[in-house]
Amino acid sequence: MLHEGQQVELTIEKPAAGGRMIARHFGQIVLVRGAIPGERVQAWIERVDKRLAFAVAREVIEPSPDRREADGDPLCGGALYAHICYPRQLAIKADVLRDAFARLGRHPIDFAIDVAGSPEHGYRMRARLHVQGTRTGFYREGTHQLCDAALTRQLLPETIATVRRIAASIDRAAGGSVTSLAITENIAGAQRAAHLELASGAAIAPPLLDRIVTDTGLLGLSARNAGGQLVVSGDAVVIDPLPVITGGRAVSGDLLRHAESFFQGNRYLLGDLVNAVVAAVPQSGEVLDLYAGVGLFAVSLAAAGYLEVTAVEGDRASGADLRRNARPYEPKIAAQIARVEDYLASRRGRPAATTIVDPPRTGISKEALEAVITHRTPRIVYVSCDPATLARDTRRLLDAGYLLTSLRAFDLFPNTPHVESLAIFERTK
Repeated sequence: MLHEGQQVELTIEKPAAGGRMIARHFGQIVLVRGAIPGERVQAWIERVDKRLAFAVAREVIEPSPDRREADGDPLCGGALYAHICYPRQLAIKADVLRDAFARLGRHPIDFAIDVAGSPEHGYRMRARLHVQGTRTGFYREGTHQLCDAALTRQLLPETIATVRRIAASIDRAAGGSVTSLAITENIAGAQRAAHLELASGAAIAPPLLDRIVTDTGLLGLSARNAGGQLVVSGDAVVIDPLPVITGGRAVSGDLLRHAESFFQGNRYLLGDLVNAVVAAVPQSGEVLDLYAGVGLFAVSLAAAGYLEVTAVEGDRASGADLRRNARPYEPKIAAQIARVEDYLASRRGRPAATTIVDPPRTGISKEALEAVITHRTPRIVYVSCDPATLARDTRRLLDAGYLLTSLRAFDLFPNTPHVESLAIFERTK
């Protein structure tokens, strides 16, 4: 039996979800950080649970040809795969997807899974950074220790500089009142807006927000004071042209979003993902977009000429952006600000021709998925940020009479274990 602090030689077998790699020590499974399948490593045991041990590779005895030098801290958000050559990262993410479908979904994938690659640096349009005095950054994995987000190179240098100026201004005027900030920018990187998360009971005065906007060049800055009151300076939104987002399927229009709203983060693959979703939706019949966010898919469809789109979003910030984005395309699109489960319960007996789902990492709730199945929608277009919950929900859909007709992926977060998947299901009975 392994114990904490022990050093052992291990042969790495295959990737595991979450960024570690699987090895075995006399039959005991060890999840190893900093390794690549096929390598022989000297590993240090970090901790041991009843069924698993967790280790970090301290010395690489037999390196993979796919190993490369990695800059920065591998535990700083966005760098866990940085030691792996990029083409191998894509192959590993396909393997993780394949394993999830076979093991959790009990549905082996017998075709190649294409994972669309991205430039590795400056790809990220949206991030949440923690604030400690004048310092900002991500937390190191499993800790509350701040690490320098600049070293991961996910964000543009101009974005990092803006974040640092925001933190310095807050520290001078209201030190300790802000715990984190969300920053968002448009695809071109020319517009930025931010939202501040305040410490419990803290408040921030509008004149301070005004000064920060002036000093940093932000389009707008917002915060929620105690009680949820929104305080805003400027118009805290960024805007992207729909022709850019849709690859020309839409000839005009814009999509806007606040820093507080959820949005897909990769500027280089955003259009590819949107076009893949739009291409999966037949031209005829109602399209129901669940977990619609600010309307990335629903508004793109309406702007591209689809005539009957219903978008459902429960979050208040994203929902407000959805309403604003949908307004120019009414009545082709209807924005419903409600919990997905509540909305589905209200439209019994009215199946959509196509249902798009883009749920959070936890996947579709059991209640919502049962409602989708009960509605007997002919086609489901499922956008997922977690292979495990996608595989779980795939099993439910297969058992309900759906067929998985397509599965592909998009590497929205290079150098991390995260992967975005797009699965298409057709009802067969």
